[in-house]
Parts: sequence; structure tokens; C-alpha cells
Amino acid sequence: MATSKKKKVTKKRAQPSGERVSRFLVSTPKFERTVLDNGITVVTEAHPMNRAVSCGLWVERGTRHEQPNEAGLAHFVEHLVFKRTKKRSAYMISRDMEAVGGDLNAYTSRENTAFVTHALCEHVGLSLDILGDLVCAPSFVEGDVEKEKQVVVQEIHMAEDQLEDTIFDKFFEQFYPTSALGKPILGSVASIEGMKRSTVVDFHRRQYTAENMILSVTGNIRHAEVIALAEKFVRPAAKSASKRAATKMARRSELKPGPSSPEVLSDSILLSPPTPARFREVIRRPSEQVHILIGYPSINFRDPHRFEAMVANTLLGGGMTSRLYQKVREDRGLVYSIFSQLTTFADVGMETIYAGTEAKNAPEVIEIIMKELRRLKKNGIRRSDLDLFKTQVKGSILLGADDIENRMNSLAVNEMMFGRYRSVDEVVRDVEKVTLDSVHDYIESKFLPDDPSMLLMGALPEAPTRKWLETL
Repeated sequence: MATSKKKKVTKKRAQPSGERVSRFLVSTPKFERTVLDNGITVVTEAHPMNRAVSCGLWVERGTRHEQPNEAGLAHFVEHLVFKRTKKRSAYMISRDMEAVGGDLNAYTSRENTAFVTHALCEHVGLSLDILGDLVCAPSFVEGDVEKEKQVVVQEIHMAEDQLEDTIFDKFFEQFYPTSALGKPILGSVASIEGMKRSTVVDFHRRQYTAENMILSVTGNIRHAEVIALAEKFVRPAAKSASKRAATKMARRSELKPGPSSPEVLSDSILLSPPTPARFREVIRRPSEQVHILIGYPSINFRDPHRFEAMVANTLLGGGMTSRLYQKVREDRGLVYSIFSQLTTFADVGMETIYAGTEAKNAPEVIEIIMKELRRLKKNGIRRSDLDLFKTQVKGSILLGADDIENRMNSLAVNEMMFGRYRSVDEVVRDVEKVTLDSVHDYIESKFLPDDPSMLLMGALPEAPTRKWLETL
């Protein structure tokens, strides 16, 4: 019979607090920033205690930078670069990253396009090689363009089958009717089928320039190593010196430029933010549920009330303790899903409230939502609520900071929006500065739900639903 030796228990000596602090400081992330000679901005945050590296090559161009005849083109180009490059086939692009256990992904938003890798720190060179190859040296072979059209058209059809997602695209279209910001990221079946290779090549040439790129890298890395690798692998076609200088001047200038080249025109988009429209619409579709989306103008990403807006949004519909979740789902049992969402862009923003319910419950759900919006506008929030939801926001930020991909995203976004580094501690301090007075100032001056836009989608009765919506 096996026997086990009794382990001697010894009491560990308490470590001095200074020792604990010094160990923490060793693992404190270190930020560095360099602008390469070709114009690419490189930002890094070293996390020496992490085994992985997250790399993102960001292009400051998205749906809102498309011309009227380019609907869906930013997303289409994001797809096409994965088909073939000057030195890799589609299979090789995937194989090279997966062979080392890494991930490779990309996504297009309304304001930018991101190409992202996640791998072990020893493979940072491979990550930047693949990213540089994808973004800077795609082949855009005619046959690949035609095949990928079919893929994107299928993606559009698939998205249209998901009404809880489609309703947001339809809402954007009506909320920003005169701006590319309101157009679907995927484009339309007609716009994609009519896309020509020459249009793709021209868009890539105009928009995928060094001046529009940010390389963001976080994890167990050294900044000098990242710079050397970026100079070797990330080499987009550069503009001439005169065009580069003109573009940088356009970015710095606060004056509204007149019509110019597509590059300068794109940089001046934010000087004339779109005006949101007010509407009440019903779209009838076969479905088990009616999908409800209510929205109104809100703050932009740079607004000084940004964190007050985040706290108010969390209170309104940000989780299971929020007012809308408690009132509509827990107290009444009218929905499975209900939430509010703050969407911020560089120059404009919106607050939306989504709910999915049975058609017979839609009127009651909308009336409760409107009641809660008016209550928040009229009465503001209590100090106990402020403390609860500030803690929620801070906890979410701090937990997100443990994810190096999340930090990589934050570095890039802060560079694009503010042109500087914002540490996690600085962001948390901004949340802590939120007071009852500052929240009420935000609610009084920038919380604007009095006459919101509404969109209903689903199997609604033929009764005059739209006329009823106008009475709310």
C-alpha cells in the first residue's frame, strides 16, 4: 500500500509592502510612439509578463470615406487583400499564421479598417510580415474580384436574415440619410455586383497610404524591434513629398478647405458633420418577434461629457441591473433582450435602445421605454445609482485592460481620436471625476430623448402602426 509523507507546513514570512509595489511596477506597461520616415505612425505598449503579442495595422478609412459610387468598397477591399498578395496565395496567408498557433483577422467599420494578428511574442516578425504583405501588397487579380463578389453578396443576404442586426443598418440609413456614415458597411447587392477591379485598385491606391496607417502592437515586445520590423515589412506606396505635406497640412488645419483631390476631400469629412434626421417607420418582415429600435442624437467620441454619457447609458440599459432590463424584462416579462447602446464617432454620436418582443407586446414595451427616458431626463439619477454604475464602468475598463488585444485596439483608437496615449489609469481617473453635478449637466444639455426616432421591424399587423408611433 502506498503511503504519503506528511508535508511540513511552514508559515511564510510576510513581504514588505515596498517589495510588492516594486514587483507590480516591473510589469507596468510601457508606451512608446514613433512616426516612420514614410509617414506610418507606430505605437507600442510593452507587457513583459505576457507571452503573446497582438498586432494591428489600422487604416483610417472606412465606410464614410466612400464616394457615392463606392458603396461597400472599404469592406470589399478588406476581403480582397486576403485572396492573394505579391508573395502569398490565400492558403499561404492562412497557413503561415495558423502554423504557429496564431490568429489573423480583419474588420471594417464606418471610420476605419483594421487587420489584426494574435500570436506568441517570438512570432512578432511573422505577424508584421503577414500584415504588411496583406495591406501593402495585394494582387487584386480579376478572377479573385469576381469570386469574392459572390462571397460578399452571400454575406449581405445572411445579414438580412438576422433582423436584430439588420434593424441597426436600416436605422443608420434613415438617421444619417445624406451622409456615407449612414450607408451599410457591406454595401448592397447591386453595388457589389457592379464593382470593377479598376475601382478596387483606385480605392486602395488613394486610401491605403502610409499617412492613413497606424501600426499598434502590444504584448511582450521591445519598441526598437517593432520599428525595425515595421521598416522591413510594412511598406505601403508613398505619396510624393508635396502630396504628403499637403495632406498633413489639411489634417492640421482648422479651416474648411474647398474641393480638392479625393485624399484631401476625405480628410475634410469631419469638418462638416452629418445632421441626424428624425423619423418613425415600420418595416414589415416575416418573423417570430418584432424588433424595436429607438434612437436619438448623442455625444461624439471626443466630447468632454463622454464618461458621464457612459455612466448614464449603463444605468439606462447597460446590463441586468439597468432600469430598462429591470422594468421591461424582470418586472413585466415582456422581452428576452433589451439594452441601450452609446455609439460614438469622431464628430457625431447616437444613443439607441433595442428590444425584441412579440407583436402584441410592442406597444407596451415602447411606452415603458419612453416613460423611463422621460423619467431619467426629468429626475436625473441618485447618488447611490451614480456610485453603483461608476463602479461598473471602471470594472469593465480594468478587466478589459488585462486583454492585450483590447489594449492594442485602445492604442490605435486613442491615436486616431486624440493623437496621444491614454493609459488605463488616466481613463479610470476620468471616470472617477464624474460627479452628480456633471452627470446632471450632461442630462440637461446633451441627453436628448424627447422626440426620438423609432424603427419597428417584423410581422406587425396592418393597422396604422406608423400613425400610432407618431403619438408617442
